[in-house]
Amino acid sequence: MSATDIKTAVKEKYGEIARNSGSCCGPTCGCGTGEGIAGSIMINELYKGEDADVLSRADLGLGCGTPTAFADLEEGMTVLDLGSGAGIDVFLAARKVGPKGRAIGVDMTEAMIRRADENKAKLNATNTEFRPGEIENLPVAAGTVDRILSNCVINLVPDKRRAFAEMYRVLKPGGKFTVSDIVSVGEMPGEVRQDLSEWAGCVAGALDREAYLNIAREAGFREVNVVSERAYTLHPSLSFGLQSITVSGTK
Repeated sequence: MSATDIKTAVKEKYGEIARNSGSCCGPTCGCGTGEGIAGSIMINELYKGEDADVLSRADLGLGCGTPTAFADLEEGMTVLDLGSGAGIDVFLAARKVGPKGRAIGVDMTEAMIRRADENKAKLNATNTEFRPGEIENLPVAAGTVDRILSNCVINLVPDKRRAFAEMYRVLKPGGKFTVSDIVSVGEMPGEVRQDLSEWAGCVAGALDREAYLNIAREAGFREVNVVSERAYTLHPSLSFGLQSITVSGTK
């Protein structure tokens, strides 16, 4: 299958989610939707305790971690969220960096950008911005970002080396990324890798854990570490496993 096939499947899936008028935290939407082999792998209470107004509008139940909790955000920083969806991590980061800071979201699904902009207006989040674009070709100038966030998205990207290269390009020297994502443990069968529905479900695009970390290192990042992890329980007949990991690295 081609990268175009994968991106089309992902756009269709998440466009449908974005157009849903209500929250998408049920068993029929998002990564690990219950439609594929992974079942429902997302955790709806990941953001428990965060600002209720942000959660009620921007949490679509699509994340697999809480990258903002590990990102060392400070007032005045510029933060970039990759695959920002309805904007939950953008809005949470914006409150941490304050009015002198800025939080930017990038998403390739037009319907998600529209939904995020609607949430921005409702939340009066004036220090946020949402840009259409792909992670492999970010609409962001080089060396302008202090922190990068992403939540269960890079596994959906066909060219992960290009994604990490772009992350390195846009970060300032000393800038950091904090990414929550799905990785695989053990050999994933080829028929799973070739299943577009499993790509959109955050399974088929999951890399081996060590391969994932090595791609970040090869892009030039140092101090690449797993700061949080959780294993998912899959059917015992499967020859592989899945983990959610939150990874950080420094330019």
